[in-house]
Amino acid sequence: MDTPRTPVGPAGRTLGEALAEGTVLLDGGLSNQLEAQGCDLSGSLWSARLLADAPHQIEAAHAAYARAGAQVLITASYQATFEGFARRGVGADRAAALLAGSVEAARRAGAVTGREHWVAASVGPYGAMLADGSEYRGRYGLTGRELVRFHRPRARTLAEARPDALALETVPDILEAEALLEVVQELDVPVWLSYSVTGDRTRAGQPLAEAFGLAAGIDQVVAVGVNCCDPADADRAVETAAEVSGKPVVVYPNSGERWDAGARRWTGSGTFEAGRVRGWQRAGARLVGGCCRVGPSSIAALAEQLRPGP
Repeated sequence: MDTPRTPVGPAGRTLGEALAEGTVLLDGGLSNQLEAQGCDLSGSLWSARLLADAPHQIEAAHAAYARAGAQVLITASYQATFEGFARRGVGADRAAALLAGSVEAARRAGAVTGREHWVAASVGPYGAMLADGSEYRGRYGLTGRELVRFHRPRARTLAEARPDALALETVPDILEAEALLEVVQELDVPVWLSYSVTGDRTRAGQPLAEAFGLAAGIDQVVAVGVNCCDPADADRAVETAAEVSGKPVVVYPNSGERWDAGARRWTGSGTFEAGRVRGWQRAGARLVGGCCRVGPSSIAALAEQLRPGP
């Protein structure tokens, strides 16, 4: 394929250029901020429903993270799929407009601060569409060809909305990562690849060294790493990702609480600490932030940790 186009932030740098120069701060969990704003996320579309019903809430949540210091805002498209919208009676044209709108909402929110920022369009795993917690297991019983067919239309639609990158995130399985990488190499946009992990394995049980190695040699991949995992597992994964892929590492764990898919609630205690970012940086992380249950106050604390000293 041709060399990917290189969208630039307001300061004229691409996200890849910024990562080559230093650490860039991601936002935190979108759903927890929406809930803090009083939004009901109980349906199978989760936060994606608000793209149609309350887009101003999506934009307000992005703005909360931008004000906290986030430089990269991840769109509300993680659970937004043509199939999921169709089950709710939303046609393909309207679904495509909602996906594009997710990029526009994040772009508007970031622009309000007047600071350099980028927008990453979230491409969540197949299991997120099922809304049954299977994104934390992988191994859906689908072939690689079937996963390519599922991911291609959404990834293409999001790329056409001209985000600064696609976030291939919370990927539980090497098979799905291979499918996603095949799809995005048809597109003209940088990407990062981020797995959800347990210990030193993907959620589907594959060695992380093998998983991270898929991104080696693919110039379109600007970072590889982990998200939506326990902070302690993230600590261990960063060094492996750097060594195996030769890429800048992306790391944005959740709070440390655990998702009970049956009860649809989080359990346990949070272990996310902003001070971890120093260890991540030493191990090769250049794109850092938080995922589920990590809110604007935690992102502000990360921003403080990343601020240059006297």
